[in-house]
Amino acid sequence: MNGYHLAQINVGRFLHPREDAANDGFMDAIDPVNAIADDTPGFIWRLVGDGNDATDLVPDEADPQLLLNMSVWTDLTALAGFVYRQPDHLAIMRRRKEWFEHMEVFMALWWVPIGHIPSVAEGMERLALLKANGPTAEAFTFRTPFDAPD
Repeated sequence: MNGYHLAQINVGRFLHPREDAANDGFMDAIDPVNAIADDTPGFIWRLVGDGNDATDLVPDEADPQLLLNMSVWTDLTALAGFVYRQPDHLAIMRRRKEWFEHMEVFMALWWVPIGHIPSVAEGMERLALLKANGPTAEAFTFRTPFDAPD
């Protein structure tokens, strides 16, 4: 076992204002899908705001339509299992075009020392690194993963 866990950030820009009824399908699924994530083997932590999710957090005041999700997992296998094989999560991913604009870079992965909880600023920085440099050990994707540092 190494001394690192996998952090992830994903963002989406709503097509409609956050409170719009057009987003209800997504908003209604957040709590049940988060509960499944919380109970998934390999899950360590997820970002929450005032409620049980991060929907009230605005990572960029200049972009109030931007929504974010951050979490930490034991490893890439655990996170990929949830993201790509958990049926309820997959159902939401398949409908994302109903709620979110297309974004070139919308998620980033990176390794953090065990016990480290990444900040929103750290996550946004990783997205920016991925957009600027493509996949590197500092910010990568499922398609182009990097091993943990040790």
